[in-house]
Amino acid sequence: MRLWGALGAIFTAIPLLLSGPPAQAADPDFLSIGVGYFDFNRQKDEGAEFRIEYRSDIELWHIRPFVAAAGSSSGHGFIGAGVLLDIFFGRRFVLTPSFAPHYYFGGNDDLDLGHEVEFRSQLEFAYRFDDRSRLGLAISHYSNAGLGDTNPGTETVSVYYSLPLSNIGSLLD
Repeated sequence: MRLWGALGAIFTAIPLLLSGPPAQAADPDFLSIGVGYFDFNRQKDEGAEFRIEYRSDIELWHIRPFVAAAGSSSGHGFIGAGVLLDIFFGRRFVLTPSFAPHYYFGGNDDLDLGHEVEFRSQLEFAYRFDDRSRLGLAISHYSNAGLGDTNPGTETVSVYYSLPLSNIGSLLD
């Protein structure tokens, strides 16, 4: 599992070194919905994953907090909070690495992630529309970082739609 940590650090550092400043204008807060393929890599207990996130517009050194809840059709659940960084490539493309500890519940004999605390690292690449909403593709990894006796970890690949909260009112009109 050290490979995932090293790959995460590399994929986070390279865009930071190669990109320009994170954003010309601050982005709003978002309601993000994700639908993905849970445990697609190991395939011990695969299923659909559904995820909802609130991504705050508060920034400290371009780092933003978020809270999240997720569940899989195979019975795994996650509730957590963490930080993310939006790295812009022009006006339209956004790379968003994120990291968040999660409370994990569920699991079974096919796949038990080994501890109640799981750390989720994710890399999302999204297209930003004129109204600042985004459509993206993400890959994430859950790991207990050795807190448990076992650390099987798992991965999810997801499609995300992020809607600025300021746009939700116009949808209801």
